[in-house]
Amino acid sequence: MEKRAYEIFSNINRSVSITVIPGHFATKHSHISHCVDMTKVKSQLSSAKAAAKMFAGMLISTPVDTIISLDRMKMVGAYLAEELSGGGINRGQNISVISPEINNDKMLLRDNFIPYVRHKHVLILTASASTGLTVESVAEGVSYYGGEPVGVAAVFGGKFESHIPLVTLFGMENIPDYQSYSLVDCPLCKAGAKVDAVVNSYGYSKIL
Repeated sequence: MEKRAYEIFSNINRSVSITVIPGHFATKHSHISHCVDMTKVKSQLSSAKAAAKMFAGMLISTPVDTIISLDRMKMVGAYLAEELSGGGINRGQNISVISPEINNDKMLLRDNFIPYVRHKHVLILTASASTGLTVESVAEGVSYYGGEPVGVAAVFGGKFESHIPLVTLFGMENIPDYQSYSLVDCPLCKAGAKVDAVVNSYGYSKIL
C-alpha cells in the first residue's frame, strides 16, 4: 500500500507536508479514497513549528484565549499559542492549550478544564476536517460549556458548510481526486473493492 504513497509540500514552507495514499479507507464517519497521513506535522519539531506559524498568519485577527487540540495536535497547538501571543490581536495573551475527552463525538470537559472554556474565545485545532462532523460537534460542546468557538484550524480540510471560520494548510485542491462517501453509499464497496486500511487520528492499520 505504501508504494502508492506520495508527498505534498506546502507552497509557503516545504517543512510542512502531508503524505497521501490512494486506495479505499474506512474512517469512523465515512469511507475515503485517500489516506492523508499527517504524522510529520504532528510529531516532528520543525514541521510542527512551521505549521503553527502558517496557521498564526491566517489567524492574526482572531481573538484566542484557548486552543482545543484534537487528533494529537498538541505540539502544534503549543507552538501556535506562542506564535499568536507574539503579535496581532493576541499579543501578550497567555493562551491555554487543552485536549478534552471525546466520547461518541461529544466533547466532555472535566471540572478542571471548564474555566479554560467558559467565557473564552476558543479555537479548535485538528489534523483533519474532511466531513466537518467532529469539529461541528466540538464547536457545539464549546458553546454548551459557555465558550465562544471562534474558528477551526485544520491541516487538511474538506468542503463542508460551517458556521464558524475554517482555515486549512491543505485542501481538496491539493488532492483533486479525493472523495468521501457515507458508510452505506460507498461506491468502492458496491464495486467489491476491499478496504485497504482503517484510519483514525493515530494513523492507519492495514487490513490483510
